[in-house]
Amino acid sequence: MKFKNITYGLLVSTMSFFSCQTTVKKGVVSKENPIIETLKSIKGEGILFGHQDDLAYGMQWSYIDGESDVNRVTGDYPALFGWELGGIEFNHTHNLDSVPFSAIKRLAIWGHDKGGVNTFSWHPYSVIDTVSAWNGDSVVVKHILPGGAYHEAFKKQLDIVANFFTSLKDEKGNAIPFIFRPWHEMDGDWFWWGSKACSSDEFKKLFRFTIEYLRDIKGLSNMAVAYSPDRNFSGEDEYLTWYPGDDVVDILGLDNYHDFKMENGETVVIDKLHTIIHLANVKNKLAALTETGLDNVTDSVWFTQKLGKVLNDSIISRELSYAMVWRNDPKVHFFFPYPGHPAEEDAKAFCAGKNILLLKDYKGLGEK
Repeated sequence: MKFKNITYGLLVSTMSFFSCQTTVKKGVVSKENPIIETLKSIKGEGILFGHQDDLAYGMQWSYIDGESDVNRVTGDYPALFGWELGGIEFNHTHNLDSVPFSAIKRLAIWGHDKGGVNTFSWHPYSVIDTVSAWNGDSVVVKHILPGGAYHEAFKKQLDIVANFFTSLKDEKGNAIPFIFRPWHEMDGDWFWWGSKACSSDEFKKLFRFTIEYLRDIKGLSNMAVAYSPDRNFSGEDEYLTWYPGDDVVDILGLDNYHDFKMENGETVVIDKLHTIIHLANVKNKLAALTETGLDNVTDSVWFTQKLGKVLNDSIISRELSYAMVWRNDPKVHFFFPYPGHPAEEDAKAFCAGKNILLLKDYKGLGEK
């Protein structure tokens, strides 16, 4: 066991969501989401390790119940499961990565039942012309805001998203808690909600409307919310350029692939996470490395010598809640090694680190 002396009841509340009302503390957006208080309670005891689409497919398999590339390498599952909703807004049966939404629902519930945390990203197609999310020149945002020509159509898309989230229930029929991370990497220029296609004010209105509609109109009080710019900032003011407000955000995140590619880039990642952690503490929020990884894991010691150095920093190891690497798709790319890969043993050693929490570690909180 990698840790001890944690109140077990807080962890149980994450695994079994209760529908009772709770007192809202300053800075807490989600009234009924035990994930936030649980993660706050374990700060300093470990960082949850996450993997996108981990239970759905891997480098040598797909849609086999119980399989996982992380589990194949380490003997355990990640503590955090990432999923993607892009395409659901048009009632597609599969998301933009060709994963059936029926499978996402089933596997997300499985992950919750096993004691893990689910986080959802959303790369929606434009309601105006069905252009993909990766069209940084397409002006969409101002047209879907209140008063815009496509606002009502956008609300119908949010209704579909809300219906999916509402369908996530445990075996007793209780709504399961989850993290929603919409409109990420807005400081980049590659998405239609990014820096080339809308102003920071328009973005803030979009983010606020999305969360207020889902939370207050559709009743998703079991939803925690993450704000996650890319690495394009050098201080607190720049990080907050797109920040929509404390009342609609629970988690201050960072998506960062680029800095890890630079010589000694891990020191830059550390500095940026220090900035986020300071802001999170001031605002009574959580901090997370919401997306990262090395495409095709071309460095056999990347996990211990790059990501590990970041997460072992004295401040980060004490304050960061989770870190998630991207998906393993044999047709496109992968971000976690598979059995027989040159980085297998390094990733295994990284995951065995005393401050890295896999699923058994997370579930085992408080048993000693």
